[in-house]
Amino acid sequence: MTAPSDPPAKGNLKSLRYLARYLRAYRGKVIGATVALLFTSSGVLGLGTALRYLVDEGIGKGDPELLGKGYLILLCVVVALAVATYARYLLVSWVGERVVADIRRDIFAKVLSMHTAYFEATRTGDLLSRITTDTTLLQTVVGSSVSIFLRNTLLFVGGFTMLIITSVRLSEYLLLMLPLVILPIIILGRRVRMLSRHTQNKVGDISSHAEETIGAIRAIHAMALEDAEQQRFTALVEDTMATALARIRMRALLTGIVITLVFGAIVTVLYIGGQDVIAGRITAGDLSAFIFYAVVVAGALGAVSEVIGELQRAAGATERLMELMALIPEVTAPINPHYFTKPPQGRLSFEHVTFHYASRPDIASLSNVSFRVEPGETVAIVGPSGAGKTTLFQLLLRFYDPQFGILRIDGHDLRTLAPRDWRSHIGIVPQDPVIFSTSAWENIRIGKPDATDEEVRAAARAAAALEFLDALPEGLNTYLGEKGVRLSGGQRQRVAIARAIVRDPCVLLLDEATSALDAENEVAIQHALDGIMKERTTLVIAHRLATVISADRIIVLNEGKIEASGTHAQLLESNPLYRRLAELQFSE
Repeated sequence: MTAPSDPPAKGNLKSLRYLARYLRAYRGKVIGATVALLFTSSGVLGLGTALRYLVDEGIGKGDPELLGKGYLILLCVVVALAVATYARYLLVSWVGERVVADIRRDIFAKVLSMHTAYFEATRTGDLLSRITTDTTLLQTVVGSSVSIFLRNTLLFVGGFTMLIITSVRLSEYLLLMLPLVILPIIILGRRVRMLSRHTQNKVGDISSHAEETIGAIRAIHAMALEDAEQQRFTALVEDTMATALARIRMRALLTGIVITLVFGAIVTVLYIGGQDVIAGRITAGDLSAFIFYAVVVAGALGAVSEVIGELQRAAGATERLMELMALIPEVTAPINPHYFTKPPQGRLSFEHVTFHYASRPDIASLSNVSFRVEPGETVAIVGPSGAGKTTLFQLLLRFYDPQFGILRIDGHDLRTLAPRDWRSHIGIVPQDPVIFSTSAWENIRIGKPDATDEEVRAAARAAAALEFLDALPEGLNTYLGEKGVRLSGGQRQRVAIARAIVRDPCVLLLDEATSALDAENEVAIQHALDGIMKERTTLVIAHRLATVISADRIIVLNEGKIEASGTHAQLLESNPLYRRLAELQFSE
């Protein structure tokens, strides 16, 4: 389990300009949303003027005809405002969803393009947080917050202008009361937002714990840890509940204070304005319009202060995404890569290869390693743990580039090839195979996405997997469970072998391919592997005698160096390390 990623910190609002590159692709809808935004803001301000006309001309003069006219004007403004609001919401929400979908697509593509070493130093939780949490914040900003910010800014400026036009004297009183109303709301609002973030973090802890527990359910059952895990989960739930209650209490307090301050200010303005109406300084319609604009201005100011916090958090999320998008993979395709127009022959060459992992820069995992593998040859690689066997495979797959030396395929330096093109000609069966959460059909077809059903079944049969796959409740259509949990270790290994067989690669890499099989199945699988190994270049990491003795050549690695090379019989006679390994590992 990875540690949960920290939520995005507040960032510089200028970083939101990064979103402009995505918005430009939908400039037509952005323009339409802007026009609708201007129209809705104008419509809200127009309601005050229509209200003044209704009160002064219709009600004040007691003229039914003017009253009806004022009613129609007000009704038309309301309908126009509703239509414009519909258009604004629809367009802004569409743009928000579309932009975030594009960003998620690009972020995921960037993650897939990163070199293997990047994932060794990066928490999975941090990457998932950027793909999900950070982009969700941007969705809120693009699809809502920016529109709310611009709309309420326009309403504040326009509404305040109309306040002054309607009554300068009442505007002065309002300016004196406004800070007393807004400041407590802003202060308490920040407290509510902070508690809301804490609540979300606690909910994230619950999700992480539940995910870890479900993923390790067999181990938990085996060790009888159900009660202990239940207690841990209950403690997390209660902690989350306590934080949520604190947020609820603060939100309730904020609501009560807002009602008291806002309506208290309105009542005060009504009292002062009522005196002005009695004194003849303003009309009743002016007072009605002034109260309306005062409510608009107060609401707009509160909304803007609320949105600024969201914009700052979104800016922090944008900065995190920009950091990820700016990364340059250490292993990339050259500007003009060489592509194989036909399948390569499979001639491999390691020429004075030296490699250090970034996490162990002072220790050479491989030191001056040189050997060749001819097309169709099977070479086994043996040695103690940490000798560098798996590193050879990782360099051959070009997960890393060596610091010194060259790897060649058919005479081509691997660094001159497009990594994806080269890897498409490799089949690999790892010691711990990955089984995806889908059907057996799809798990095998991953090796060759365009494989026919007949090819998939043939590969499963060759891997001695068809019998148990057909016996599943829905045959090869059966869902294999999360990480293939419905299969045994040996069955997962055979599905991985079938995946490599259907790929029909020119180079086959076997990393303890039969380690999870029983003796009977190992014999069946070994026969299948022998059949496909004869037709292609094969490198084998194995401790099983059945694989090693059938290899054309065996290379003994020790501390990153080639200690010996030869056949099984030759090495038993000439190399003490191999003889000792044979006695320990191949005694059967």
